Amino acid sequence: MSHPFNNLVEILSDSFSPAVILTENTQDSSTNKPSYCKLYYSQLRTHIQHLQQQEPFSHLQPGTAVTFLLSNSYEYITVFFAILAQRAVANPLNPNYTVDEILFYLQDVQPSVVVVAKDAANVETVKQAASKANIPVYELSMQVVAVHSKVTSTNSQSHKLKLSNLRQTYSLDDVALFLHTSGTTGRPKGVPLTHRGILASMRNIVDAYKLQPTDLSYLVMPLFHVHGLIGVTLSTMLSGGTVIVPPKFSPKRFWVDVVGLGATWYSAVPTIHQMLLITANETYLEHNGKLRFIRSCSSSLAPATMLELEQRFHAPVIEAYAMTEASHQMTANFLPPGIRKPGSVGKGRGVNVRILDDNGKELSGTAVGEVCVSGPNLFTGYHNNPKATAESFHIDSKHQRWFRTGDLGRMDENRFVVLVGRIKEQINRGGEKISPVEIDQVLLQHPAVAEVVTFGSPSKLYGQEIEAAVVLKKTGNENKVTTEEDLKVFARKSLAAFKVPCKIHIVDTIPKTATGKVQRRVVSDHFQSLALHAKL
Repeated sequence: MSHPFNNLVEILSDSFSPAVILTENTQDSSTNKPSYCKLYYSQLRTHIQHLQQQEPFSHLQPGTAVTFLLSNSYEYITVFFAILAQRAVANPLNPNYTVDEILFYLQDVQPSVVVVAKDAANVETVKQAASKANIPVYELSMQVVAVHSKVTSTNSQSHKLKLSNLRQTYSLDDVALFLHTSGTTGRPKGVPLTHRGILASMRNIVDAYKLQPTDLSYLVMPLFHVHGLIGVTLSTMLSGGTVIVPPKFSPKRFWVDVVGLGATWYSAVPTIHQMLLITANETYLEHNGKLRFIRSCSSSLAPATMLELEQRFHAPVIEAYAMTEASHQMTANFLPPGIRKPGSVGKGRGVNVRILDDNGKELSGTAVGEVCVSGPNLFTGYHNNPKATAESFHIDSKHQRWFRTGDLGRMDENRFVVLVGRIKEQINRGGEKISPVEIDQVLLQHPAVAEVVTFGSPSKLYGQEIEAAVVLKKTGNENKVTTEEDLKVFARKSLAAFKVPCKIHIVDTIPKTATGKVQRRVVSDHFQSLALHAKL
Protein backbone atom coordinates (compact mmCIF):
# COMPACT_ATOMS: atom_id res chain seq x y z
CA MET A 1 0.00 0.00 0.00
CA SER A 2 1.29 3.47 -0.87
CA HIS A 3 0.17 6.77 0.57
CA PRO A 4 0.17 10.06 -1.34
CA PHE A 5 -0.27 12.07 1.81
CA ASN A 6 1.81 15.13 2.60
CA ASN A 7 0.82 15.17 6.29
CA LEU A 8 -1.19 13.22 8.83
CA VAL A 9 -4.30 15.41 8.55
CA GLU A 10 -4.82 14.25 4.97
CA ILE A 11 -5.51 10.65 6.03
CA LEU A 12 -9.03 11.71 7.07
CA SER A 13 -10.53 10.97 3.67
CA ASP A 14 -14.10 9.87 3.03
CA SER A 15 -15.04 6.31 3.95
CA PHE A 16 -18.33 4.46 4.11
CA SER A 17 -17.34 3.40 7.63
CA PRO A 18 -17.56 5.61 10.73
CA ALA A 19 -14.28 7.13 11.86
CA VAL A 20 -15.09 6.70 15.54
CA ILE A 21 -17.67 4.84 17.61
CA LEU A 22 -17.99 6.19 21.13
CA THR A 23 -19.24 3.74 23.72
CA GLU A 24 -21.20 5.11 26.65
CA ASN A 25 -21.81 3.88 30.16
CA THR A 26 -25.59 4.06 29.65
CA GLN A 27 -28.06 1.66 28.07
CA ASP A 28 -30.84 2.21 25.55
CA SER A 29 -34.05 1.91 27.62
CA SER A 30 -36.00 0.41 24.69
CA THR A 31 -33.52 -2.39 23.91
CA ASN A 32 -31.65 -2.69 27.22
CA LYS A 33 -28.42 -2.68 25.19
CA PRO A 34 -25.38 -0.40 25.50
CA SER A 35 -25.61 3.00 23.81
CA TYR A 36 -23.19 3.96 21.06
CA CYS A 37 -22.48 7.14 19.09
CA LYS A 38 -21.12 6.88 15.54
CA LEU A 39 -19.15 9.75 14.00
CA TYR A 40 -18.13 9.69 10.35
CA TYR A 41 -14.99 11.12 8.78
CA SER A 42 -16.85 14.14 7.39
CA GLN A 43 -18.13 14.96 10.89
CA LEU A 44 -14.65 14.57 12.36
CA ARG A 45 -13.23 16.95 9.76
CA THR A 46 -15.97 19.48 10.53
CA HIS A 47 -15.23 19.37 14.26
CA ILE A 48 -11.51 19.77 13.60
CA GLN A 49 -12.22 22.85 11.47
CA HIS A 50 -14.45 24.32 14.19
CA LEU A 51 -11.68 23.83 16.72
CA GLN A 52 -9.10 25.40 14.39
CA GLN A 53 -11.12 28.62 14.34
CA GLN A 54 -11.01 29.02 18.13
CA GLU A 55 -8.32 29.89 20.63
CA PRO A 56 -5.71 28.66 21.20
CA PHE A 57 -5.63 26.72 17.92
CA SER A 58 -6.39 29.67 15.63
CA HIS A 59 -3.29 31.50 16.91
CA LEU A 60 -0.76 28.69 16.76
CA GLN A 61 2.48 29.38 14.95
CA PRO A 62 3.89 26.59 12.75
CA GLY A 63 6.38 24.43 14.63
CA THR A 64 5.23 25.42 18.11
CA ALA A 65 4.19 22.69 20.53
CA VAL A 66 0.85 22.23 22.26
CA THR A 67 0.82 20.09 25.39
CA PHE A 68 -2.49 18.43 26.17
CA LEU A 69 -3.54 16.10 28.97
CA LEU A 70 -6.70 14.31 27.87
CA SER A 71 -8.03 10.82 28.45
CA ASN A 72 -8.98 8.51 25.58
CA SER A 73 -11.88 10.36 23.96
CA TYR A 74 -13.24 12.01 20.85
CA GLU A 75 -11.90 15.28 22.29
CA TYR A 76 -8.39 13.85 22.23
CA ILE A 77 -8.64 12.81 18.58
CA THR A 78 -10.08 16.17 17.51
CA VAL A 79 -7.50 18.19 19.45
CA PHE A 80 -4.66 16.09 18.02
CA PHE A 81 -5.70 16.75 14.41
CA ALA A 82 -6.54 20.42 15.06
CA ILE A 83 -2.98 20.96 16.29
CA LEU A 84 -1.48 19.27 13.25
CA ALA A 85 -3.79 21.16 10.89
CA GLN A 86 -2.07 24.35 12.07
CA ARG A 87 1.38 22.85 11.38
CA ALA A 88 1.97 22.80 15.13
CA VAL A 89 3.38 19.91 17.19
CA ALA A 90 1.22 17.65 19.35
CA ASN A 91 2.63 16.84 22.79
CA PRO A 92 0.22 14.54 24.65
CA LEU A 93 0.94 13.73 28.29
CA ASN A 94 -0.50 11.19 30.69
CA PRO A 95 -3.47 12.97 32.35
CA ASN A 96 -2.61 11.23 35.64
CA TYR A 97 0.78 12.92 36.00
CA THR A 98 1.58 14.88 39.16
CA VAL A 99 2.51 18.58 39.24
CA ASP A 100 6.24 17.82 39.31
CA GLU A 101 5.99 15.36 36.43
CA ILE A 102 4.00 17.77 34.27
CA LEU A 103 6.44 20.57 35.09
CA PHE A 104 9.41 18.45 33.97
CA TYR A 105 7.82 17.85 30.56
CA LEU A 106 6.68 21.46 30.14
CA GLN A 107 10.19 22.72 30.84
CA ASP A 108 11.62 20.25 28.34
CA VAL A 109 9.07 20.79 25.55
CA GLN A 110 8.45 24.54 26.05
CA PRO A 111 4.92 24.50 24.56
CA SER A 112 3.04 27.68 23.70
CA VAL A 113 -0.12 26.51 25.49
CA VAL A 114 -1.53 23.65 27.55
CA VAL A 115 -4.96 22.12 26.89
CA VAL A 116 -7.02 20.18 29.43
CA ALA A 117 -10.63 19.00 29.54
CA LYS A 118 -13.02 21.30 31.38
CA ASP A 119 -14.14 19.91 34.75
CA ALA A 120 -11.66 17.02 34.50
CA ALA A 121 -10.13 15.72 37.71
CA ASN A 122 -6.66 16.91 36.68
CA VAL A 123 -7.51 20.57 35.93
CA GLU A 124 -6.04 22.04 39.11
CA THR A 125 -2.94 19.86 38.90
CA VAL A 126 -2.31 21.00 35.33
CA LYS A 127 -2.89 24.66 36.24
CA GLN A 128 -0.38 24.47 39.10
CA ALA A 129 2.31 23.00 36.85
CA ALA A 130 1.60 25.40 33.97
CA SER A 131 1.66 28.37 36.33
CA LYS A 132 5.16 27.43 37.50
CA ALA A 133 6.24 27.22 33.85
CA ASN A 134 4.40 30.46 32.98
CA ILE A 135 2.36 28.78 30.22
CA PRO A 136 -1.34 29.56 29.56
CA VAL A 137 -3.91 26.82 30.12
CA TYR A 138 -7.04 26.33 28.03
CA GLU A 139 -9.99 24.28 29.20
CA LEU A 140 -11.80 22.40 26.47
CA SER A 141 -15.49 21.53 26.47
CA MET A 142 -16.88 19.64 23.53
CA GLN A 143 -20.12 18.20 22.23
CA VAL A 144 -20.80 16.35 19.01
CA VAL A 145 -22.44 19.43 17.50
CA ALA A 146 -20.23 22.13 19.03
CA VAL A 147 -16.72 22.71 20.29
CA HIS A 148 -15.77 25.38 22.81
CA SER A 149 -12.53 26.27 24.57
CA LYS A 150 -11.68 29.18 26.81
CA VAL A 151 -8.49 30.48 28.36
CA THR A 152 -8.34 30.14 32.15
CA SER A 153 -5.11 31.98 32.90
CA THR A 154 -4.37 35.67 32.64
CA ASN A 155 -0.99 35.59 30.90
CA SER A 156 -2.30 34.54 27.47
CA GLN A 157 -1.12 36.49 24.44
CA SER A 158 -3.53 36.43 21.49
CA HIS A 159 -2.21 37.10 18.01
CA LYS A 160 -4.34 36.24 15.01
CA LEU A 161 -2.68 33.99 12.45
CA LYS A 162 -3.99 33.73 8.90
CA LEU A 163 -4.36 30.06 7.99
CA SER A 164 -2.16 29.20 5.03
CA ASN A 165 -2.54 26.59 2.30
CA LEU A 166 -1.52 23.46 4.18
CA ARG A 167 -0.63 21.46 1.09
CA GLN A 168 1.93 24.06 0.02
CA THR A 169 3.43 24.80 3.41
CA TYR A 170 3.62 21.32 4.94
CA SER A 171 6.80 19.29 4.80
CA LEU A 172 6.89 15.57 5.47
CA ASP A 173 9.88 16.27 7.67
CA ASP A 174 7.93 18.63 9.95
CA VAL A 175 7.71 17.33 13.52
CA ALA A 176 4.15 16.17 14.15
CA LEU A 177 4.40 14.48 17.54
CA PHE A 178 6.65 15.08 20.54
CA LEU A 179 6.81 12.19 22.99
CA HIS A 180 9.24 10.94 25.61
CA THR A 181 10.78 7.57 26.27
CA SER A 182 9.26 5.67 29.17
CA GLY A 183 12.32 6.35 31.30
CA THR A 184 12.62 2.82 32.74
CA THR A 185 16.44 3.13 32.80
CA GLY A 186 16.82 6.84 33.51
CA ARG A 187 15.32 10.27 32.88
CA PRO A 188 12.86 10.34 29.96
CA LYS A 189 14.34 11.59 26.70
CA GLY A 190 12.40 13.73 24.22
CA VAL A 191 11.52 12.00 20.95
CA PRO A 192 10.34 14.21 18.06
CA LEU A 193 8.49 12.20 15.38
CA THR A 194 7.88 13.55 11.89
CA HIS A 195 4.91 13.21 9.55
CA ARG A 196 7.14 11.13 7.26
CA GLY A 197 8.13 8.67 9.97
CA ILE A 198 4.63 8.26 11.39
CA LEU A 199 3.07 7.80 7.93
CA ALA A 200 5.69 5.14 7.12
CA SER A 201 4.92 3.28 10.35
CA MET A 202 1.16 3.49 9.75
CA ARG A 203 1.59 2.14 6.22
CA ASN A 204 3.64 -0.79 7.58
CA ILE A 205 0.94 -1.58 10.14
CA VAL A 206 -1.89 -1.42 7.58
CA ASP A 207 0.07 -3.73 5.27
CA ALA A 208 1.09 -6.16 8.03
CA TYR A 209 -2.48 -6.74 9.24
CA LYS A 210 -4.26 -6.17 5.91
CA LEU A 211 -6.45 -3.47 7.46
CA GLN A 212 -9.55 -2.51 5.45
CA PRO A 213 -12.42 0.01 5.79
CA THR A 214 -14.52 -2.88 7.11
CA ASP A 215 -12.23 -3.35 10.12
CA LEU A 216 -13.23 -2.12 13.58
CA SER A 217 -10.42 -1.75 16.11
CA TYR A 218 -11.16 -1.52 19.83
CA LEU A 219 -8.97 1.03 21.60
CA VAL A 220 -7.47 -0.42 24.77
CA MET A 221 -4.13 1.37 25.08
CA PRO A 222 -3.81 5.05 26.07
CA LEU A 223 -3.66 7.61 23.28
CA PHE A 224 -0.74 9.44 24.92
CA HIS A 225 1.41 6.44 23.92
CA VAL A 226 2.44 5.37 20.40
CA HIS A 227 0.75 1.98 20.87
CA GLY A 228 -2.74 3.46 21.19
CA LEU A 229 -2.21 6.50 18.96
CA ILE A 230 -0.18 5.19 16.01
CA GLY A 231 -0.50 1.43 16.42
CA VAL A 232 -4.29 1.47 16.62
CA THR A 233 -6.04 4.80 16.02
CA LEU A 234 -4.07 6.47 13.22
CA SER A 235 -3.39 3.21 11.37
CA THR A 236 -7.08 2.33 11.48
CA MET A 237 -7.95 5.76 10.08
CA LEU A 238 -5.36 5.42 7.31
CA SER A 239 -7.21 2.28 6.20
CA GLY A 240 -10.59 4.05 6.34
CA GLY A 241 -11.71 1.80 9.19
CA THR A 242 -13.38 2.51 12.52
CA VAL A 243 -11.91 3.03 15.99
CA ILE A 244 -14.12 2.07 18.94
CA VAL A 245 -13.31 4.44 21.82
CA PRO A 246 -14.62 3.59 25.31
CA PRO A 247 -14.65 6.36 27.96
CA LYS A 248 -12.53 4.14 30.17
CA PHE A 249 -11.09 0.68 29.69
CA SER A 250 -13.09 -1.97 31.53
CA PRO A 251 -12.32 -5.70 31.12
CA LYS A 252 -15.97 -6.57 31.76
CA ARG A 253 -17.37 -3.97 29.37
CA PHE A 254 -14.72 -4.81 26.75
CA TRP A 255 -16.30 -8.07 25.60
CA VAL A 256 -19.80 -6.60 25.61
CA ASP A 257 -18.61 -3.92 23.18
CA VAL A 258 -16.43 -6.24 21.10
CA VAL A 259 -19.30 -8.65 20.51
CA GLY A 260 -22.03 -6.00 20.27
CA LEU A 261 -20.17 -3.86 17.73
CA GLY A 262 -18.41 -6.65 15.87
CA ALA A 263 -14.85 -5.50 16.53
CA THR A 264 -12.40 -7.29 14.24
CA TRP A 265 -9.19 -6.69 16.19
CA TYR A 266 -7.60 -5.12 19.23
CA SER A 267 -4.03 -4.53 20.38
CA ALA A 268 -2.78 -4.63 23.96
CA VAL A 269 0.08 -5.47 26.30
CA PRO A 270 0.28 -8.96 27.87
CA THR A 271 -1.04 -7.69 31.22
CA ILE A 272 -4.31 -6.63 29.59
CA HIS A 273 -4.56 -9.89 27.64
CA GLN A 274 -4.38 -11.71 30.98
CA MET A 275 -7.14 -9.53 32.43
CA LEU A 276 -9.36 -10.16 29.41
CA LEU A 277 -8.88 -13.91 29.63
CA ILE A 278 -10.16 -13.83 33.20
CA THR A 279 -13.30 -11.80 32.40
CA ALA A 280 -14.03 -13.54 29.09
CA ASN A 281 -15.44 -16.59 30.84
CA GLU A 282 -18.29 -14.43 32.13
CA THR A 283 -18.95 -12.00 29.30
CA TYR A 284 -17.63 -13.24 25.95
CA LEU A 285 -20.04 -15.10 23.69
CA GLU A 286 -17.42 -16.88 21.62
CA HIS A 287 -19.74 -17.90 18.77
CA ASN A 288 -20.84 -14.30 18.18
CA GLY A 289 -17.38 -12.73 18.11
CA LYS A 290 -15.91 -11.39 14.85
CA LEU A 291 -12.28 -11.02 15.93
CA ARG A 292 -10.02 -11.44 12.88
CA PHE A 293 -6.81 -11.25 14.92
CA ILE A 294 -5.44 -10.16 18.29
CA ARG A 295 -2.26 -8.08 18.41
CA SER A 296 0.20 -8.09 21.31
CA CYS A 297 2.93 -5.47 21.63
CA SER A 298 5.00 -3.25 23.97
CA SER A 299 6.08 -6.14 26.20
CA SER A 300 7.03 -9.80 25.84
CA LEU A 301 4.10 -12.23 25.52
CA ALA A 302 4.57 -15.66 27.08
CA PRO A 303 3.95 -18.51 24.59
CA ALA A 304 1.56 -20.09 27.11
CA THR A 305 -0.56 -16.91 27.16
CA MET A 306 -0.56 -16.75 23.37
CA LEU A 307 -1.86 -20.32 23.16
CA GLU A 308 -4.56 -19.66 25.75
CA LEU A 309 -5.74 -16.53 23.88
CA GLU A 310 -5.98 -18.37 20.57
CA GLN A 311 -7.83 -21.31 22.06
CA ARG A 312 -10.29 -19.12 23.94
CA PHE A 313 -11.10 -16.56 21.25
CA HIS A 314 -10.52 -18.58 18.07
CA ALA A 315 -8.39 -15.81 16.57
CA PRO A 316 -4.66 -15.74 15.73
CA VAL A 317 -2.44 -13.78 18.11
CA ILE A 318 0.11 -11.66 16.26
CA GLU A 319 3.03 -10.54 18.42
CA ALA A 320 4.85 -7.38 17.35
CA TYR A 321 7.84 -5.33 18.48
CA ALA A 322 7.75 -1.55 18.72
CA MET A 323 9.45 1.50 20.20
CA THR A 324 8.66 5.19 20.45
CA GLU A 325 11.82 6.06 18.50
CA ALA A 326 10.58 3.97 15.56
CA SER A 327 7.15 5.65 15.43
CA HIS A 328 5.91 2.39 16.95
CA GLN A 329 6.11 -0.90 14.99
CA MET A 330 9.38 -2.44 13.79
CA THR A 331 8.67 -6.17 13.47
CA ALA A 332 5.62 -8.41 13.53
CA ASN A 333 4.57 -11.99 12.97
CA PHE A 334 2.31 -12.88 10.05
CA LEU A 335 -1.42 -13.35 9.69
CA PRO A 336 -2.54 -16.83 8.60
CA PRO A 337 -1.64 -18.56 6.39
CA GLY A 338 1.71 -16.93 7.12
CA ILE A 339 3.95 -18.04 9.97
CA ARG A 340 3.55 -16.80 13.52
CA LYS A 341 6.00 -18.11 16.09
CA PRO A 342 5.35 -18.17 19.84
CA GLY A 343 8.24 -16.47 21.62
CA SER A 344 9.22 -14.47 18.53
CA VAL A 345 8.31 -10.91 17.52
CA GLY A 346 8.43 -11.83 13.83
CA LYS A 347 10.31 -10.15 11.00
CA GLY A 348 10.93 -6.53 10.03
CA ARG A 349 7.84 -5.10 8.33
CA GLY A 350 8.99 -2.25 6.13
CA VAL A 351 12.01 -2.03 8.46
CA ASN A 352 15.49 -3.55 8.13
CA VAL A 353 16.67 -5.52 11.16
CA ARG A 354 20.17 -6.67 12.08
CA ILE A 355 21.80 -8.24 15.13
CA LEU A 356 25.03 -6.35 15.82
CA ASP A 357 27.89 -6.76 18.27
CA ASP A 358 29.32 -3.93 20.40
CA ASN A 359 31.44 -2.73 17.47
CA GLY A 360 28.55 -2.56 15.03
CA LYS A 361 29.50 -5.78 13.21
CA GLU A 362 26.59 -7.94 12.04
CA LEU A 363 26.44 -11.30 13.80
CA SER A 364 25.75 -14.47 11.86
CA GLY A 365 23.59 -17.48 12.63
CA THR A 366 21.69 -17.41 15.89
CA ALA A 367 24.26 -15.43 17.88
CA VAL A 368 22.88 -13.04 20.50
CA GLY A 369 23.60 -9.34 20.10
CA GLU A 370 21.88 -5.98 20.05
CA VAL A 371 18.79 -5.62 17.87
CA CYS A 372 19.35 -2.68 15.51
CA VAL A 373 16.91 -1.29 12.95
CA SER A 374 16.89 1.05 9.98
CA GLY A 375 13.97 2.50 8.06
CA PRO A 376 11.95 5.59 7.13
CA ASN A 377 9.86 5.32 10.30
CA LEU A 378 12.80 6.13 12.59
CA PHE A 379 13.32 9.40 14.44
CA THR A 380 16.47 11.39 13.70
CA GLY A 381 17.61 12.04 17.26
CA TYR A 382 16.69 12.93 20.83
CA HIS A 383 15.57 16.45 21.70
CA ASN A 384 18.50 18.62 22.88
CA ASN A 385 20.55 15.52 23.65
CA PRO A 386 23.31 15.02 21.05
CA LYS A 387 25.26 12.67 23.34
CA ALA A 388 22.34 10.24 23.70
CA THR A 389 21.65 10.52 19.96
CA ALA A 390 25.25 9.68 19.04
CA GLU A 391 25.26 6.72 21.41
CA SER A 392 21.99 5.39 19.97
CA PHE A 393 23.09 4.94 16.35
CA HIS A 394 25.62 2.80 14.50
CA ILE A 395 26.80 4.16 11.14
CA ASP A 396 27.78 1.33 8.76
CA SER A 397 30.33 1.38 5.92
CA LYS A 398 27.62 2.57 3.52
CA HIS A 399 26.79 5.47 5.85
CA GLN A 400 23.45 3.93 6.76
CA ARG A 401 22.23 4.73 10.27
CA TRP A 402 21.15 1.81 12.47
CA PHE A 403 19.21 2.59 15.62
CA ARG A 404 20.40 0.67 18.66
CA THR A 405 17.26 -0.51 20.44
CA GLY A 406 19.02 -1.50 23.66
CA ASP A 407 17.41 -4.94 23.37
CA LEU A 408 19.34 -8.18 23.20
CA GLY A 409 18.08 -10.60 20.61
CA ARG A 410 18.89 -13.18 17.97
CA MET A 411 17.60 -14.43 14.64
CA ASP A 412 16.26 -17.99 14.52
CA GLU A 413 16.80 -20.33 11.58
CA ASN A 414 14.00 -18.57 9.62
CA ARG A 415 15.30 -15.05 10.41
CA PHE A 416 12.51 -14.38 12.90
CA VAL A 417 13.59 -12.07 15.72
CA VAL A 418 13.68 -13.51 19.24
CA LEU A 419 14.14 -10.97 22.05
CA VAL A 420 16.30 -12.02 24.98
CA GLY A 421 15.92 -8.94 27.20
CA ARG A 422 17.11 -5.38 27.74
CA ILE A 423 20.89 -5.02 27.77
CA LYS A 424 20.76 -3.00 31.00
CA GLU A 425 18.47 -5.58 32.65
CA GLN A 426 20.70 -8.60 32.11
CA ILE A 427 21.64 -10.36 35.33
CA ASN A 428 25.34 -11.10 35.83
CA ARG A 429 25.57 -13.94 38.34
CA GLY A 430 29.23 -14.78 38.93
CA GLY A 431 30.09 -14.06 35.30
CA GLU A 432 27.08 -15.91 33.89
CA LYS A 433 24.91 -13.53 31.82
CA ILE A 434 21.26 -14.45 32.37
CA SER A 435 18.18 -13.08 30.62
CA PRO A 436 15.32 -12.35 33.05
CA VAL A 437 12.85 -12.85 30.17
CA GLU A 438 13.88 -16.50 29.87
CA ILE A 439 13.03 -17.11 33.53
CA ASP A 440 9.78 -15.15 33.23
CA GLN A 441 8.63 -17.39 30.40
CA VAL A 442 9.41 -20.58 32.29
CA LEU A 443 7.53 -19.52 35.43
CA LEU A 444 4.57 -18.30 33.36
CA GLN A 445 4.08 -21.87 32.16
CA HIS A 446 3.11 -22.90 35.70
CA PRO A 447 -0.71 -23.23 35.73
CA ALA A 448 -1.03 -21.17 38.93
CA VAL A 449 1.03 -18.18 37.76
CA ALA A 450 -0.69 -15.08 36.34
CA GLU A 451 2.23 -12.62 36.24
CA VAL A 452 5.96 -12.76 36.90
CA VAL A 453 8.95 -10.43 36.78
CA THR A 454 12.51 -11.64 37.30
CA PHE A 455 15.23 -9.25 38.44
CA GLY A 456 18.75 -9.08 39.81
CA SER A 457 19.59 -8.36 43.44
CA PRO A 458 22.99 -7.54 45.03
CA SER A 459 25.07 -10.51 46.19
CA LYS A 460 28.45 -10.47 47.98
CA LEU A 461 29.29 -13.90 46.58
CA TYR A 462 28.12 -13.64 42.95
CA GLY A 463 27.78 -9.89 42.40
CA GLN A 464 24.14 -10.43 41.53
CA GLU A 465 21.57 -13.04 42.49
CA ILE A 466 18.32 -13.92 40.77
CA GLU A 467 14.96 -13.17 42.36
CA ALA A 468 11.42 -13.13 41.01
CA ALA A 469 8.08 -11.63 41.98
CA VAL A 470 5.02 -13.71 41.12
CA VAL A 471 1.29 -12.98 41.11
CA LEU A 472 -0.80 -16.14 41.40
CA LYS A 473 -4.09 -16.76 39.65
CA LYS A 474 -7.19 -16.51 41.82
CA THR A 475 -8.70 -20.00 41.88
CA GLY A 476 -11.09 -19.74 44.82
CA ASN A 477 -9.63 -22.97 46.22
CA GLU A 478 -8.01 -22.06 49.54
CA ASN A 479 -6.94 -25.67 50.13
CA LYS A 480 -4.63 -25.64 47.12
CA VAL A 481 -2.02 -22.92 47.60
CA THR A 482 1.06 -22.75 45.40
CA THR A 483 4.20 -22.08 47.45
CA GLU A 484 7.60 -20.62 46.67
CA GLU A 485 9.13 -24.10 46.80
CA ASP A 486 6.52 -25.41 44.33
CA LEU A 487 7.60 -22.75 41.86
CA LYS A 488 11.31 -23.47 42.36
CA VAL A 489 10.74 -27.18 41.75
CA PHE A 490 8.84 -26.31 38.58
CA ALA A 491 11.62 -23.97 37.39
CA ARG A 492 14.32 -26.61 37.92
CA LYS A 493 12.65 -28.80 35.29
CA SER A 494 13.43 -26.26 32.55
CA LEU A 495 16.31 -24.14 33.85
CA ALA A 496 19.93 -24.83 34.71
CA ALA A 497 20.54 -24.68 38.45
CA PHE A 498 22.31 -21.30 38.29
CA LYS A 499 19.25 -19.74 36.58
CA VAL A 500 16.70 -20.81 39.20
CA PRO A 501 15.77 -17.81 41.40
CA CYS A 502 17.18 -17.98 44.91
CA LYS A 503 14.07 -16.19 46.13
CA ILE A 504 10.55 -16.05 44.69
CA HIS A 505 8.28 -13.42 46.23
CA ILE A 506 4.56 -14.18 45.97
CA VAL A 507 2.82 -10.80 45.73
CA ASP A 508 -0.60 -9.32 44.98
CA THR A 509 0.54 -6.86 42.31
CA ILE A 510 3.60 -5.96 40.26
CA PRO A 511 4.43 -2.27 39.56
CA LYS A 512 3.97 -1.22 35.94
CA THR A 513 4.09 1.90 33.81
CA ALA A 514 0.93 3.65 32.61
CA THR A 515 1.07 1.54 29.45
CA GLY A 516 1.35 -1.77 31.30
CA LYS A 517 5.09 -2.29 30.98
CA VAL A 518 6.97 -4.01 33.80
CA GLN A 519 9.78 -1.99 35.38
CA ARG A 520 12.32 -4.51 36.62
CA ARG A 521 14.45 -1.79 38.21
CA VAL A 522 11.49 -0.53 40.25
CA VAL A 523 10.62 -4.05 41.40
CA SER A 524 14.25 -4.73 42.33
CA ASP A 525 14.52 -1.46 44.28
CA HIS A 526 11.29 -2.27 46.12
CA PHE A 527 12.49 -5.63 47.41
CA GLN A 528 15.96 -4.31 48.24
CA SER A 529 14.28 -1.64 50.35
CA LEU A 530 12.18 -4.26 52.14
CA ALA A 531 15.27 -6.37 52.82
CA LEU A 532 17.13 -3.35 54.21
CA HIS A 533 14.30 -2.44 56.57
CA ALA A 534 14.04 -6.05 57.72
CA LYS A 535 17.68 -5.92 58.85
CA LEU A 536 17.29 -2.67 60.79
